[in-house]
Amino acid sequence: MLVVQKYGGTSVATIERITNVARRVIEYKKRGDGLVIVVSAMSGETDRLLGLAHAIGKFPDEREVDVLISTGEQVTSALLAITLKETGYDAVSVLGHQVPIVTDSVFGKARISDIDETKIRTELASGRVVVVPGFQGVDESGNITTLGRGGSDTTAVAVAAALKADVCEIYTDVDGVYTTDPNITAKARRLDRISYDEMLEMASLGAKVLQIRSVEMAKKYKVPLLVKSSLVEGKGTLVCEEVPDMEQVVVSGVTYNKNEAKVTVNGVPDRPGVATRIFTTLADANIVIDMIVQNVSHDRKTDITFTLGKADAKKAQKIMEGLAIEVGAVTVEVDERIAKVSIVGLGMRSHAGIAAKMFALLFNEGINIEMISTSEIKISCVIDQKYGELAVRALHTGFGLDAEEDVQEEQ
Repeated sequence: MLVVQKYGGTSVATIERITNVARRVIEYKKRGDGLVIVVSAMSGETDRLLGLAHAIGKFPDEREVDVLISTGEQVTSALLAITLKETGYDAVSVLGHQVPIVTDSVFGKARISDIDETKIRTELASGRVVVVPGFQGVDESGNITTLGRGGSDTTAVAVAAALKADVCEIYTDVDGVYTTDPNITAKARRLDRISYDEMLEMASLGAKVLQIRSVEMAKKYKVPLLVKSSLVEGKGTLVCEEVPDMEQVVVSGVTYNKNEAKVTVNGVPDRPGVATRIFTTLADANIVIDMIVQNVSHDRKTDITFTLGKADAKKAQKIMEGLAIEVGAVTVEVDERIAKVSIVGLGMRSHAGIAAKMFALLFNEGINIEMISTSEIKISCVIDQKYGELAVRALHTGFGLDAEEDVQEEQ
């Protein structure tokens, strides 16, 4: 088999853990697999490097920041290759620009446009374990670029797709994808399998197991993803193409995101072009909008409410207050004390009454719903943040996702 493995920052946080990774790699090597290992920077290293840059200037040059922070993964890849060689297994580190992993020139958030797998295949043919630093690439002008937070997942999937690998294994500090955050309820269950679409929804709704871009790429190129823990043994969770029996499970998971804010523009003139003006202005400021609700017009005035990342709330408020004067709106209100709770599942396509059941479960807990958003396999509700964890537990139990006590003890 040709296997691509990715190890996150906690998995390579110390020399001891890098040694543990090497042991796992050797086990695969002994059974005859070809191996490409993608590594993140050691836990905390990227933040440390960014801190150095921001200690010099508030807005350091983005190109040079990419040069700086890409060194974290370079260090880890070299250390792993050295460790493997010390144990008698030939290995070689191949940096992003040496592969090369070609990206666009958007420093800090670059996107992969092409991978030339020739060098990796040559090294594999020589019997070596190939270690590739994640998160980094090179643009057409030869500049080092980085792919944004969580970019090592994307690197691993892109390499697996280019090589047509049999599987891409993502090793992290959790042993798979759970029905909800185990920190919120001890009754969360690890899923044996989940579809790309369900994983995309869960990743976009706040589940932090996989970076959303990596799942998008895995779906596009049909790369099977196996999420496992590098710290404990276990079967993990397979993220794969949808199969018929997946729809037998109505709801697969419950997600919770408290890092959103709600902005309401009151008294907006109800005429063509105003909504376009509002959301074009926000898009031009690179502010990503999530949910949007426009109320019924009264006296040719309406209210427009939308949600966005909490980090962009103050920026959006300032923009909207200026725009409100221009378009004739009355006031702008911002609420950062919200949470978004969602249910996800392929089974929603063929089962009626799921939304009604969700709303009833929240009502039974005295939780008011402020906004609602739906897709084919997802229903999201914005609620008061103080009820977020209560809502998760109620929905998890109400949709039959709780683990049996004896199963939970075994985990």
